[in-house]
Amino acid sequence: MILPPQHPLAAGLTGDSRLVRAYRAERSDTTPVWFMRQAGRSLPEYRELRVGTRMLDACLDPAMAAEITLQPVRRHGVDAGIFFSDIVVPLKLVGVEVEIQPGRGPVFGKAYADAASVAELTAIDPARLEATAVPITEAVQRTVAELNTIAPTGGGEHGHTGTATPLIGFAGAPFTLAAYLAEGGPSKDHLAARTLMHADPGAWRDLMHWTAELTGRFLRTQVLAGASAAQLFDSWAGALSLADYEQHVAPASARALSFVHDLTYGADASPQTVPVVHFGVGTGELLGAMRGVGADTVGVDYRVPLDVAVERVGAGVPLQGNLDPALLAAPWPVLERAVREVLARAEAAPAHVFNLGHGVPPATDPTVLTRVVELVHEVSA
Repeated sequence: MILPPQHPLAAGLTGDSRLVRAYRAERSDTTPVWFMRQAGRSLPEYRELRVGTRMLDACLDPAMAAEITLQPVRRHGVDAGIFFSDIVVPLKLVGVEVEIQPGRGPVFGKAYADAASVAELTAIDPARLEATAVPITEAVQRTVAELNTIAPTGGGEHGHTGTATPLIGFAGAPFTLAAYLAEGGPSKDHLAARTLMHADPGAWRDLMHWTAELTGRFLRTQVLAGASAAQLFDSWAGALSLADYEQHVAPASARALSFVHDLTYGADASPQTVPVVHFGVGTGELLGAMRGVGADTVGVDYRVPLDVAVERVGAGVPLQGNLDPALLAAPWPVLERAVREVLARAEAAPAHVFNLGHGVPPATDPTVLTRVVELVHEVSA
């Protein structure tokens, strides 16, 4: 499917941005940088805006979601916005009973850990999302309209004047959704999901197919509304062995990403695809397999040095990451050395997007993030 002409990629607003070029394995004037969870509790303006509003209500309020997405772009001068949402939003939109409890996380009305409950869940048609995702479409459109007026900051003398700041779409990977659903809420070991995987492979396949369809449609909705890239987060895939990942999880992740792969823009003779990023926590042993599900760029957490990650994902693959978030609270000389080391190790990759190896901790001083952005732009220019 060809993206509409007003889409930022099709209109030439973001296709030459630092971020999109890096995701296409091209280096530009300076290394692009954004932070996972850059929109959120580390910002006083976010905390002020969220007073009295529950998390999922904030995600489904288009004006609020757009404003929260834009706050770190304005404050830090990052090279991309990441859509403010939560991985359980598409579940909520199709009628699954779920709430996010402060200090705990997503909690469901029931667990889906056996064939009967999985059959009940999968009887919900994932295509229902198309009728209920209006708040998501509106929030993305509002965000993109503002980002189209914001050009990247920093860099060398050959900056890309006139390009807009791109938006990255966000969704949880099928396994991470399934892990929450099987447990009925958060878990330290994801034992219910891993048990279902082996105890009833048929029910597991049904659950993974359903979560793949749902989260894939959620990503597609954001891209069609104006996102210039899509990132699939597999927060809990690190709990799996490589064999289990390849057999029981990878096909569903590939299916989820297929909802973005067919979206193209540019000349008919040489159409461009929308770049896709795949990131997981504790997935050092899975990096090659995660690339294999159809990711253009692989996100790397803080446990694996980027030059080592290059060997695991294969030549020619851009990387994203991977500063340890704990270092954001370290003395500046320590943090500066770590930032420079990440950039140095990333030279082994064809292109690099600087990020954290996980999300911004809530207690982070936001001025530190701004200073890191400036340092990355300066050092890599």
